[in-house]
Amino acid sequence: MKTSKATLLSVLFICLNQILLAAPPPPPSGTSSPPCWPPPCIPIDGGVTFLIAAGAAYGVKKIYDSRKKTSKIS
Repeated sequence: MKTSKATLLSVLFICLNQILLAAPPPPPSGTSSPPCWPPPCIPIDGGVTFLIAAGAAYGVKKIYDSRKKTSKIS
């Protein structure tokens, strides 16, 4: 049962990755359009960087707690 859940989850992530990374077609030549869409061109770097850092910190904490717990048992 565990393997089928992992397989299903992997397939789901691969499909979502393909859907989310799809880019819109380029505008027809001769028309002016903004350099990015939507027009305000808001960068997402700050928020994504914070989420990655928070996820890494959470992962390190979980590993630390797990190793601390197993060392008490031994």
